[in-house]
Amino acid sequence: MATINLLPWRETQRVQRRKEFIYQIIGMIIATALGLLYWHLFVQQMIDHQNNRNAFIKAEIAEVDKKIEEIKELEKRRAQLIARMNVIQDLQISRPQIVHLFDELVSTIPEGAYLVSLGQKGDKVTVDGRAQSNARVSAYMRNIDAAEWMGGSLLKVIKSSEKTETGMSHFTLVAKQTNPNIKPEE
Repeated sequence: MATINLLPWRETQRVQRRKEFIYQIIGMIIATALGLLYWHLFVQQMIDHQNNRNAFIKAEIAEVDKKIEEIKELEKRRAQLIARMNVIQDLQISRPQIVHLFDELVSTIPEGAYLVSLGQKGDKVTVDGRAQSNARVSAYMRNIDAAEWMGGSLLKVIKSSEKTETGMSHFTLVAKQTNPNIKPEE
């Protein structure tokens, strides 16, 4: 026998579709919320990973900066050591020069002149002395210019014998100490 459904089936179907639609919307909202949560967590993880990489790079940069400072300090020490070595080398080269300088001073001084004081600053030698006449001072300067280990004499002061009570001329001259073994730099 045939059953006749007298219930309003369209209304039941509409209610059923409405429920399904609401379930679909709720499902979509939940899926969207889960997707957004996953996206947020993924982006946050990427940000944290990049921050960790940045922190690592900063730490490495700080370590490299320390090494650069150490290298600069070592370069300063190296420059100081090279300067010391150069000074020692210059002293080794100039060690016999003082002997030759005194030998030249003795051999260049003419008869009738004597030295009162001697000073040296670098390669400049300042000589204070007394002479019987200005001609003796001139002879002394010529002897210095002709010397092997001295040269470039320059008279700074000469006081003649009329003004001094000893009757001798007082003179001050500057000469350059040279080394004939070292060729002049060009």
